Amino acid sequence: MAGRIRDEDIALVRERARIDEVVGEYVQLRSAGGGSLKGLCPFHEERSPSFNVTPARGYFFCFGCSEGGDVITFVQKIDHLTFAEAVERLAAKYGVQLRYEEGGSAPGRQHGQRTRLVEAHRAAQVFYAEQLATAAEAEAGRQFLTGRGFDREAAVHFGVGYAPKGWDALTRHLRGKGFTDTELATGGLVSEGTRGVYDRFRGRLVWPIHDITGDVIGFGARRLYDDDQGPKYLNTPESPIYKKSQVLFGIDLAKKEIARRQQAVVVEGYTDVMACHLAGVGTAVATCGTSFGEEHVKILRRLLMDQDEFRGEVVFTFDGDAAGQKAALRAFTEDQKFVTQTFVAVEPGGMDPCELWQAKGAEAVRDLVARRVPLSEFVIRSTLARYDLSVPEGRVAALRAAAPIVARTKDRSLRPEYARSLAGWLGMDVEPVLAAVGQALRGSRPAEVGAAGAAPGRPETAGRPRPDDRELMVDREALKTALQQPGLTGAEFDALAPEDFTHPAYVAVARAVSAAGGVTAAGAGGEGWVTRVRDAAGNDAVRSVVTELAVEPLRCDGEPDSRYAAEQVARIQERQVTRRVVELKSRLQRLDPDAGEEYSRVFGELIALEQQRRLLRDRATGEQ
Repeated sequence: MAGRIRDEDIALVRERARIDEVVGEYVQLRSAGGGSLKGLCPFHEERSPSFNVTPARGYFFCFGCSEGGDVITFVQKIDHLTFAEAVERLAAKYGVQLRYEEGGSAPGRQHGQRTRLVEAHRAAQVFYAEQLATAAEAEAGRQFLTGRGFDREAAVHFGVGYAPKGWDALTRHLRGKGFTDTELATGGLVSEGTRGVYDRFRGRLVWPIHDITGDVIGFGARRLYDDDQGPKYLNTPESPIYKKSQVLFGIDLAKKEIARRQQAVVVEGYTDVMACHLAGVGTAVATCGTSFGEEHVKILRRLLMDQDEFRGEVVFTFDGDAAGQKAALRAFTEDQKFVTQTFVAVEPGGMDPCELWQAKGAEAVRDLVARRVPLSEFVIRSTLARYDLSVPEGRVAALRAAAPIVARTKDRSLRPEYARSLAGWLGMDVEPVLAAVGQALRGSRPAEVGAAGAAPGRPETAGRPRPDDRELMVDREALKTALQQPGLTGAEFDALAPEDFTHPAYVAVARAVSAAGGVTAAGAGGEGWVTRVRDAAGNDAVRSVVTELAVEPLRCDGEPDSRYAAEQVARIQERQVTRRVVELKSRLQRLDPDAGEEYSRVFGELIALEQQRRLLRDRATGEQ
């Protein structure tokens, strides 16, 4: 066994392995000023970045979970390695020849387990690729690829290979490279039977599966021959280096594009990833023998810098059949773990990206992603498709099935809009749909009820709105102005209904303002006014929010004036008018233009509201 790695070699590894470059393989980093970089911590769940890297000093530290150290510590923690294994991995990557205290150098000595298993997989990938390129037996594999539009260059780019039919062709090859049967079995390259070990993959086309740093850690193999009794796709089993719930095929190739374009496209198969990348969708990845899950979410969040700004997007591609719809429902469950927006791209004819690439070319694949629709909308519509909407019983049953989906939409501001859209798709009035969504929301997440029918005045502490929530910023500013500068807001604020606010905490505060007499009765405001509102709040949770809003500075430049206050009120009014416009448009879609008076009345109201909305928009932007 090799002895202790020499201190001077460890120091050289630290010097050559730039910490920002190593961390950047796992986390998207952005400048935080002062020579520091910041990203989402890979060691704990967080919505806003608190993970800091200082390249000049070679250290990282997370202010959220207090994990920290140098580049070797980071590799140890992120890949669950020993100190020696982390040093050996970095040394191999950055060309450092390690020496050990007992003498000699790393080659020929026993490395850490992970290093050995990765080396075995790298050697196996080279072997498989050579077989595909040169072996006569591999013709079936070459025909499979060319039949799907992939030439030799594409096969080389993605590292595709061929596993010979023989019992132990790979085993014998890797034994010749110095690997033991125990190592090969531990890594999942061979299986063990009564007659000893034999190749796990035989007579199959194989794709190497890389981790995010580019190391080969497993394989996915497709059946080619009719006499193969195994599954269509066979993957590497769980091993010390391969965890199927934590790997994404193509992530090593896609990670830079995902970070640059703030987009990730999740497809279902290896050939789909190939087709997407060759068509110009370089952000495509696929799961490996398992459904998309929580660990996959974590990988993409770190690359997308997924935080509270809703800037990026994740696009799922599914087949249009029942299995695809089931997959979409599973993805919708995981969607709640993203902050960024999620979409679905489904080809109307049911083709997957590879089939589309074959039939219609690269532009069609790009168009598929461009025509994406929000995941929530896709799941709702897929649910409605299971019911007969031509009869009342079918519509009511569909509403009961779809209302919980609307209630689970993670963006609170979208819930009432989806409720109104749902009413249009069902051909029902908006009110019962809003009520059904509100009931579903109360049953699942009572702290967030409010947008579609809250139990007002009683926000839970867990549902306290974040001060930096951009979706609620207008509500917050309007209430802050009403509490801090009531003389500026006037009667127009009092004309707002508490339900015009979109968070239950803000609904409760607006009710307390009204119960205290409204801003028109507040006079000059001051401490006495805030005290009256606090007294009218009814419980400690609401009183706490009132106090918070009363002391937080307003977000205006300079001193607030009546124009600033009017802009906040106008934004809320515009939002309410917009919701009414959507409702009327939905109703018009269900009316016969020849219906006469009813159609004319609704159309006239719609025109008047559109004009009112334009005026409010001008006022909200300070143009009037």
